[in-house]
Amino acid sequence: MKFEWKGVMPAITTKFTEKDTLDMPMFLKNIEAQIEAGVSGIVLGGSLGEASTLTREEKKVLIRETLGAANGKIPVVMTIAEQTTATAIEVARESQEAGADGLMVLPPMRYKSTDLETVTYFKDIASQTDLPIMIYNNPVDYKIEVTVKMFQELMEMENIGAVKESTRDIINIGRLRNQFGNDLKILTGVDPLALESLLAGVDGWVAGLVCAFPRETVAIYKLAKAGRAQEALEIYRWFLPLLELDISPQLVQNIKLAEVATGIGTEYVRKPRLPLQGNERQRVLKVIEDSLKTRPELPDYKNLTTMA
Repeated sequence: MKFEWKGVMPAITTKFTEKDTLDMPMFLKNIEAQIEAGVSGIVLGGSLGEASTLTREEKKVLIRETLGAANGKIPVVMTIAEQTTATAIEVARESQEAGADGLMVLPPMRYKSTDLETVTYFKDIASQTDLPIMIYNNPVDYKIEVTVKMFQELMEMENIGAVKESTRDIINIGRLRNQFGNDLKILTGVDPLALESLLAGVDGWVAGLVCAFPRETVAIYKLAKAGRAQEALEIYRWFLPLLELDISPQLVQNIKLAEVATGIGTEYVRKPRLPLQGNERQRVLKVIEDSLKTRPELPDYKNLTTMA
């Protein structure tokens, strides 16, 4: 399998049982739905995957089981989101030993590092693994921006080759592309800016609502990359109320409710998260229910010829 940072890569949710253990049957049901829809990779253990609540042993289980389901067809990427460099390196090594194909690395957690500290952190991790690395650039949620200047230093590392671009600044896609050309692969990480980002030339989409709607997500990507922007736009406009559920502090609960509605997930979250309550729960359920009533028919997107 040739590893490429491109296509739709679900930031998959972690499924739990009512007893707060991993729900592997439902997790694998979702993975199978993603693969059938035509995703290009699976990203495990991100913020949507409730990474901060997972034990290291649970992460190994998720990698092993996902690799088994993927069966070499698509890469499996593990997220590194740790408080210390030493722990991040240990998790990176464990992920490689468990069979992960790549890593998505977040900046230091719970500490607003300086530019130098951030670059050093990323380079220290990259120097201790052979796996390809995608940097997660999300200053909105993590208060640390990885700038073009910082990427110039990071690109000195042979295995740092991609960015999950979540600044919510479409102009930044052009900045990165103008500076690095195709040497740095760019994947959008903001669901309700996905089509705009694809038309601006990103290579892929690390998606959230794909967890509940894999076929629609891949169809938008394929249509956009095949030059059929109007058809992609029609699906995207239908999808937008759902996609906006991804840019919320309760994105995990929102997306898990959507997974329940489409039959490929459960609502259980791990504390301190709690299921949605009251008016907010009803609002999110209405968005999901209204969208399901008008769910579009999709073209034969799997057989489209896409541009690079």
